[in-house]
Amino acid sequence: MGSKKKLIDSLVSTISEVHTGQGICDIFAGSCTLSGALGHETEFYSNDIQAYSSILADTYLNCYQSNHLTGEKLIHQAESHYKTLKAELTAYVELSAYDSPSLSDFISSEEKSRLLLAQEFQADHHLFTKNYAGTWWSIEQCLWIDSLRKVYQENKILSEAPLILSSLMYAMAYSSQGTGHYAQYRDAKDESSLKDILLYRRRSLPDYFIRKFNQSLVNLPSKSTSLNHQITSLDYRKRLDTLPESTVYADPPYCFVHYSRFYHALETLVLYDYPEIQQRNGTHVKGRYREERHQSPFSIRSQVSMAFEELFQGVKKSHSNLVLSYASTGMISLDDLLLLAKKSLQSYQLDYQEIDYRHKTMGRKNIADREVKECLITAKRSL
Repeated sequence: MGSKKKLIDSLVSTISEVHTGQGICDIFAGSCTLSGALGHETEFYSNDIQAYSSILADTYLNCYQSNHLTGEKLIHQAESHYKTLKAELTAYVELSAYDSPSLSDFISSEEKSRLLLAQEFQADHHLFTKNYAGTWWSIEQCLWIDSLRKVYQENKILSEAPLILSSLMYAMAYSSQGTGHYAQYRDAKDESSLKDILLYRRRSLPDYFIRKFNQSLVNLPSKSTSLNHQITSLDYRKRLDTLPESTVYADPPYCFVHYSRFYHALETLVLYDYPEIQQRNGTHVKGRYREERHQSPFSIRSQVSMAFEELFQGVKKSHSNLVLSYASTGMISLDDLLLLAKKSLQSYQLDYQEIDYRHKTMGRKNIADREVKECLITAKRSL
């Protein structure tokens, strides 16, 4: 959601127009597309308040080959914990076969899987099996998520460690039965939806992990970078307070839904902190959201103007230049945004352009994407 992968050429070109040789800061890094595009060329400061973003940034910016790892070796390391954890759940796992279940049998199996939320476990590293079995993933898939998360923990000091977790995020995404995010999983309401859900339930999470890890590994450098990259997980205001003079790229949230609702499962995978699950009227919510989730002021209409003012003031305070992306469908009009920029950055040379773009609706509409205007505002300090 919000990825600028398709706009990356335009973004790099625009950033180069205001870049004057200092580091580049992606202040709302998200999936870290810009780190992948520019991190090998210049000192890069990647920041996002969501912890999962720091793993993606670390993969792009700091990973290198040194330990002769392969996806197969990592799966082999995970097998011991997988078997230990599975032994606690034999009755549940047997009911989770997806060969050719009837609709009623499948629904019954999924409901029983979701009861694991109340289960007490003896084995460690059981968070996803407990919290998410029968939701976006099957019990079997959750067993592998937990087991590979344990492998990451055991190999955390290795230079390839971030790639382990990034590859696991990938495997989770491509075996999930959701719509590209983790706001809500789908229910099997009829034979058609059952058939589609089973396509994902039958996917081998280890196979996706192996393929992604091995494909990515060959693109890693053979030694660590000499560039002094910085990766932080801070509120944008706190990051700007300590930021050296830079070129700041800002791509803040533009809609009323909070990213923490869409990607809470990735946050939990990285933090692995066994969070409290939100409840409503004494019942756990369907989305299995973390009780504590970040709420961005950019996604709250009454706060968005002040959020932009604080962004502009922080850029100015750090003596940085700015490239700002924002959508025409955002929480503030492009006209009002430009007025705020002119007011806050009076000593800067401002420029503005619009790009025709298509935003994915991420399952929120009956269409896959919609046309929008992507606004790029550049602000360069006057010398």
